Amino acid sequence: MLDEVKNGLDSLLPGKTTEAGATRRTALKTALGVGYAATAMPIMAQTAVKTPTTGLAAGEGIYDMEGFSVPFYYAAPEGKSNLPVILVVQEIFGVHEYIADTCRRFAKAGYLAIAPDLYARQGDASKYTDVSKLLAEVVAKVPDAQVMADLDGAVKWASENGGNTKRVGVTGFCWGGRATWLYAEHSKNVKAGVAWYGRLVGAASALTPKHPVQLAATLKAPVLGLYGGQDGGIPLTTVNEMKDALADAGAKGNKAAKASEFVVYPQAPHAFHADYRPSYRKEAAEDGFQRALEWFKAHGV
Repeated sequence: MLDEVKNGLDSLLPGKTTEAGATRRTALKTALGVGYAATAMPIMAQTAVKTPTTGLAAGEGIYDMEGFSVPFYYAAPEGKSNLPVILVVQEIFGVHEYIADTCRRFAKAGYLAIAPDLYARQGDASKYTDVSKLLAEVVAKVPDAQVMADLDGAVKWASENGGNTKRVGVTGFCWGGRATWLYAEHSKNVKAGVAWYGRLVGAASALTPKHPVQLAATLKAPVLGLYGGQDGGIPLTTVNEMKDALADAGAKGNKAAKASEFVVYPQAPHAFHADYRPSYRKEAAEDGFQRALEWFKAHGV
């Protein structure tokens, strides 16, 4: 089922391979999901979780999205098919070792996990050493519509490679946490989402026309929000604002909004799941991941 990924990336692309495509594939083999993003330094090696690939099919691939080759990292139980699917949405640093390891953790739990490089059209996050430049030159230029479409493409790839698209979940961290809320509103395929400390409110722009708080009334899948009480960038007032929006939507008949929940870890900062960073909080991270697994199972993923 996933042999074409293991045996070579060329077979995943329709038609002829361009020189640019070949260059991108070469970079993929050495970069995507390998090593930590330079902007995320220093690495806390003593706490970073390392999930082995034993018993897994795992690696890089490419799927075509309207003529663009979207790179991704995937992991799944080796030799299995009809697998539930988890979309793993990157933090601001892109698809690096931490995101790849998270895919492997879900694969160990029986999922086909896939993390597409959602910045691929705008730039290579791994090349940046300055967070402000990464945000300005890459992250700020990524349209929500592009993200939603590329996640749709990941679901399509999964459907053709051993995934059961009647059992799809989405989870993401920071930037990806916000995208998780958006995708739970966008997609009819998603059964449930788990958003880790994703921004809930913000100013509208051409690229980001709506934020999660504005989408509560049209949510299609229930979301579990995992947030830190000491998060300096996401005040608890915004969490409460989102809770109110969900309660209002639930009272008006939106079942997904009514079923959505929040868990706030009082002493946890932003990025408390990021085990390679000083923000890591082991107890909250492990509890959150267990809750995520239980949430997906409870909602048919």
